[in-house]
Amino acid sequence: MIDVKLLREKPEIFYDSCKKRFFDTSVLDRFFTLDEAWREKLREINDLKHEKNSLTEVIARNVKSGSDVEKEKRTVKELNDRIGSLEEAQKKISDERDGTLRLIPNLLHDDVPVCRGDENNQLVRYTGHARVFRDDRDTFLRDSGNSGDYELLDDRPVSHVDMIKDLDLVDLDRAGKISGARFFFIKNRLFKIEQALINYATDFLAERGFTVIEPPLMINYESMAGATDIETFKDSLYKIEGEDLYLISTSEHAIAAMLKDETLEEGELPERVAGASQCFRREAGAHGKDTKGIFRVHQFNKVEQFIFCRPEDSWDYFAEIVANSEKIYQSLGIPYRVVNVCSGELGYLAEKKYDMEAWFPSQGKFREIVSISNDTDYQARSLGIKYRTKDGNRYVHTLNGTAIATKRILVAIMENFQYDGGRSFKVPDVLVPYTGFDSVSRED
Repeated sequence: MIDVKLLREKPEIFYDSCKKRFFDTSVLDRFFTLDEAWREKLREINDLKHEKNSLTEVIARNVKSGSDVEKEKRTVKELNDRIGSLEEAQKKISDERDGTLRLIPNLLHDDVPVCRGDENNQLVRYTGHARVFRDDRDTFLRDSGNSGDYELLDDRPVSHVDMIKDLDLVDLDRAGKISGARFFFIKNRLFKIEQALINYATDFLAERGFTVIEPPLMINYESMAGATDIETFKDSLYKIEGEDLYLISTSEHAIAAMLKDETLEEGELPERVAGASQCFRREAGAHGKDTKGIFRVHQFNKVEQFIFCRPEDSWDYFAEIVANSEKIYQSLGIPYRVVNVCSGELGYLAEKKYDMEAWFPSQGKFREIVSISNDTDYQARSLGIKYRTKDGNRYVHTLNGTAIATKRILVAIMENFQYDGGRSFKVPDVLVPYTGFDSVSRED
């Protein structure tokens, strides 16, 4: 939620930000209409209260002198009724105004490219050594900023969809029988690699000062609405029937809400938290996309970075989260690019967001594997998370970023490190101490 005081003082910066996001500014018009109506009701209430107070003083004097005060008492009762009616109307206006306030997105950072479409995200950098099928060379060079660090292949690498079946690593058919599309049984060595990814990422972050937690997998509406833009994304969330509970689609939501309505001491900041959890998404709107394999699924494991910090430090911690994610993928050996997400593709909460996209050789394209956002004080205002300073309480800033979303990284590993015509693939060296094996093949 945005700073309503700043909105009233500088409405022009919010109109400009909404326009750059290609966002309908009528929501701002509606807020100011409701805000003025609320203020008008407040003026009326205050005038009546002043009239009532004056009349109460008259009644007190008349009672003291023995004069009749029945007429004045009836007037006071009428004033109380009018005040009550106005306060009820004001409350309805206030509720609608506050609901409208939640529909106004965060201010846009000056560094965000103003455009629509993922294809227009701004390349920040490319890192790694990619294996590129010759027909995909032009696409790779364009999307990696003409990087020369690649190996040209004469044959297209085998899709993970074929590999998981041939190597007996995933059973989609039986999962579909009992759960439907986009569910799976992960098994054999792929299961162990997934667990290795989780353990490696949590160890990596723990060594860098993060408290590792397993959050609740279900949170209530109030917490979900405070942590995310629930009205926009509710079609992607799983609701528990008959309960005030939603399955989390990322541990970010539970971690953010963990400190709801709390006031921290300044010395407690920054608070670094790494959440390892299962996540659940309906993938509404993704019909027909990645219907085969395990790239886009309803259930997956993820390790998330989250930081609560002072406002003046938040961009330093944004850089820290980006660096952490990059170091993880560099250590895994997966080629990737970092992009600055354009204004038309940002959600409500983020002032700025970087995505990391891995190169998938069989698909011949970069695909998202990491999102890193600075939500400034937007999320903290919705959740009421503050910290004490000598000048009074202030809202914290919150930042989040993916460390590992396991299913997509399993796909990246299979496609980038396969050999023997896709009948085998190597396990990244940093995972071998966790897996106990360095490759996967038909013979395993």
